[in-house]
Amino acid sequence: MRYLVVIEKAKSNYAAYSPDLPGCVATGDTITEVERNMRDAVDFHLEGMRLHGDPIPEPSSRSFYVEIAA
Repeated sequence: MRYLVVIEKAKSNYAAYSPDLPGCVATGDTITEVERNMRDAVDFHLEGMRLHGDPIPEPSSRSFYVEIAA
């Protein structure tokens, strides 16, 4: 499965979340670190869902960019 992950710049680090996995978040000092941490967070989140017998949500979020003249 392939889940959308959104990365945002915070004041002093980066934060990430997946809209399809509520509560699954990660932070990091760099984009590379937050990406690695988010991969681990998704694995951990899904493992917890499996252990609790919760259904694994199908990825459904999509994204696109809007380009405008500045």
